[in-house]
Amino acid sequence: MRLTVARYLFRKSRKLFPRPCGLIIRGFKKASSMSISRFVFLRFLFALALSAPAALASFAADKPAAPASLSSPAILPHDFGGWLMAGAATIGHDSAGADAANAGILKEYGFTDFALANYKRDDGRTVKIRAARFADASGAFGAYTLYLQPDMQREEIGDDNGLGDHGASFSNRVLFYRGNILIDAQFSQESPMAGAELRELAGALPRPPGSAANLPPVLAFMPRRGYVTNTQRYALGPQAMGVFAPPVGLDILDFSKSPEVTLGRYGTPGGESILMLIYYPTPQLAIEQMRRLDAAHNVQFQKGVSGVQRLGDFFVKRTGPIVAVAAGPLSEGDAKDLLASVNYEANVTWNERTDNQEVRDLYTLIKNIIILCAVLAGFAIIAGVAFGGIRILMKRLYPNRVFDRPEQMEFISLHLAEATSTGASAERPGGMNQGPKSPADAS
Repeated sequence: MRLTVARYLFRKSRKLFPRPCGLIIRGFKKASSMSISRFVFLRFLFALALSAPAALASFAADKPAAPASLSSPAILPHDFGGWLMAGAATIGHDSAGADAANAGILKEYGFTDFALANYKRDDGRTVKIRAARFADASGAFGAYTLYLQPDMQREEIGDDNGLGDHGASFSNRVLFYRGNILIDAQFSQESPMAGAELRELAGALPRPPGSAANLPPVLAFMPRRGYVTNTQRYALGPQAMGVFAPPVGLDILDFSKSPEVTLGRYGTPGGESILMLIYYPTPQLAIEQMRRLDAAHNVQFQKGVSGVQRLGDFFVKRTGPIVAVAAGPLSEGDAKDLLASVNYEANVTWNERTDNQEVRDLYTLIKNIIILCAVLAGFAIIAGVAFGGIRILMKRLYPNRVFDRPEQMEFISLHLAEATSTGASAERPGGMNQGPKSPADAS
């Protein structure tokens, strides 16, 4: 009994709610065509929400840990070019361990750590190597000029790649710098191949990252003509400058303004003279330095004048952020000729590349997300246009054949009026309205 009633109700429901057709199916298809782009866009947002945590997690996994990034690789290798380290290397972070006599100067150059090691070969020769690492190549070059001796012979160590690999040798000693590392090698026996044997060591040294491998920019403004070999010096602080004996007082240089100072000896008609370049961070600081030099020699400062001026025993000239000083047995004409070769030209670089790997990875992630959004948006637009365009085209080419065919154009009708008429006819036979019978009639 229950099963029969259930079947009856199911059949009735199918009759009352037949399969969508006619206007309902048309409205449904129209709504589908209008909302397909929204549907694709929602699916894209859902997929993006699911993929974003995974992308961020992979980005965080690729990011190096802080302790690993702060650690530096070992300075000296275990072996190079047939030389094998004898025992363990002595390492430290105190500049006094590298050179007690010049510990303060090494700190001015940005000293970070050092390594001492002995190497030997199968033929019995040995070499003692002292290596000092600095914050950048400027410090290594400054320390190189500190230990450079006039009687040394120039050596080319390594390849010419702009990392700074020049060196000098005398007898059984070889001195060279490579990137931000200074090497002082003392061989047990003098050998003409000492410099060549150290090329493999130079290739095995760790490289400084990014701009730390760049040499000081002020070096490019030192003239080549008349330069006396092995006389160039570079200082970043008053202690090193005091050792190099500058032509002006240390109080006038004012290292609190962070200048970079280089000087060298040049041959002139009157004898060897000194040319010193003081490189300040901005031209305004260089103008202030010129004002101090003029005041120290009771000379009226003339703003905007960049010509050669004579201040006591030396001549001075400003060009951009550089203050050039020439001193020695110079005539005014010789001083002008020497200072005329120092000219600053500003270069503006618009496409300087960054070496920050984290920024590059984040940029790549954002760029890929934007590209994905553009591709999916374009796909959604093309799909929507294609869907609607094909429908419109088929209606024009084949009207009432593919879409909106007459047999499909049906209305859902409950036939309520017909059902009411049928019920009324059943209650009133013959279609006539008859009132209630009175008791008299009934009797």
